Amino acid sequence: MSDPRTTPSIFTRGAVDLSALRGPSQAPARPAGPTPAAPADSPTPAGVPGGGPLAGSEAIIDVTEANFQSVLERSMTTPVVLDFWAEWCEPCKQLSPVLEKLAAEGAGSWLLGKVDVDANPRLAQALRVQGIPMVVAVVGGQLVEGFTGVLPEAQIRQYLDAVLKAAGISVTPSEDPRLDAADDALMMGDLDAAEAAYKKILAESPQDRAAESGLAQVDLYRRVSGVDAAEALAKAAADPDDSAAQRLAADIEVLSGQAAEAYTRLVGLVRRTSGDERDEVRRHLLSLFAVAGPEDPAVAGARRALASALF
Repeated sequence: MSDPRTTPSIFTRGAVDLSALRGPSQAPARPAGPTPAAPADSPTPAGVPGGGPLAGSEAIIDVTEANFQSVLERSMTTPVVLDFWAEWCEPCKQLSPVLEKLAAEGAGSWLLGKVDVDANPRLAQALRVQGIPMVVAVVGGQLVEGFTGVLPEAQIRQYLDAVLKAAGISVTPSEDPRLDAADDALMMGDLDAAEAAYKKILAESPQDRAAESGLAQVDLYRRVSGVDAAEALAKAAADPDDSAAQRLAADIEVLSGQAAEAYTRLVGLVRRTSGDERDEVRRHLLSLFAVAGPEDPAVAGARRALASALF
């Protein structure tokens, strides 16, 4: 697994190379000026001429290989967040409802494009989809990198704010600008600056849950820095009682959007260990709970399972 301090951030922008999906009958991106009427295959919802403000479910569209050119065109004025999913994908069923709720809240400031990878394999291949759920965005006809797996809602909101900022759209300021600065440092991979900022907030506001989550994320990124994920998971599978290997595997699962699996892994390890080793596993699991935050439903269930394992 690469070091988040040296790899491009999730907000790095690059050109979208989708020439293979652009048939000769498709029009090029429209120039600046009055907005023309939407083509027949446009993802623009009915009753919203030219891509005006949207609300609720109208901000959610189905994206296909046939209408993707229209999506690129639409992204010139409105950011489009693409959710790659499949019917058989259980993690997709956790992430998609959160994205749909946030799209409705966004009231048209951005569009959520749902892409069924089974029905649109060329589109998935063109965007180099290697695992689902996967989220990327298109802003001004260019790709904004995203994430793979299920993230806590707070982190998804951070990503969406960054997408809107990349599109030049004003984002409602946080009630705590200190937290904004810390989050920005974390998302840019500056772990030292993020750690210092979160610690400063906690020194002044010891019960700040968002800062606790941010600091736990810093620790998590540091633990996996330079780790080969496949090798670490294989080592954990080969020796279920290797406490260090199981803890590292859980870290990787959380970053891969498999937090529920990570919690189950460590709760099982708590049941099989005792003394100082058991306490170390318990504390590690609590640190992963802090990453997601107490409002996460998976955390609530895992806490109950942990209590049962301990008592």
